[in-house]
Amino acid sequence: MAHLKQRTAFGKPLIDQSSLLFRLADMEMDLQTARTMLWRGADALDRGAPDVVALCAIAKRVATDNGFRVANEALQLHGGYGYLSEYGLEKIVRDLRVHQILEGSNEIMQLIVGRTLAEA
Repeated sequence: MAHLKQRTAFGKPLIDQSSLLFRLADMEMDLQTARTMLWRGADALDRGAPDVVALCAIAKRVATDNGFRVANEALQLHGGYGYLSEYGLEKIVRDLRVHQILEGSNEIMQLIVGRTLAEA
C-alpha cells in the first residue's frame, strides 16, 4: 500500500488507478478466503469432525495458492522493485511457492478432496 501511495504514474499516485484498486480488492478477498478456510480446518481438527481431512486439504490448497497469488501480485505491483531483496517480496514469493509443494503437493490435496467426494 505504501508503495502504491508513493509511486506516481500519469501524473497521480498509483493508488488512484481504478485497475490497481480492483487488484488490491482481489488480493484482500483471496487472503480473507484463505483465512476462513484455515479457521474451518483448524476448528474441524479441534472437534475431531468427520470431514477434517477434506477441510484441512482444502485449507492447505486454498491458503498456499491464494497466498502465492497475492504475493506474486504484490511483486508485480512493485514492478522492478519487487525483485530487490530490500523489499522482501521475492523471498515471500519463493517461500510461498515451495509451500504449494511441501507437506503434500496441492495436487495431492485436490486428490484427497476428490476421493472424499467420490466416497460420499
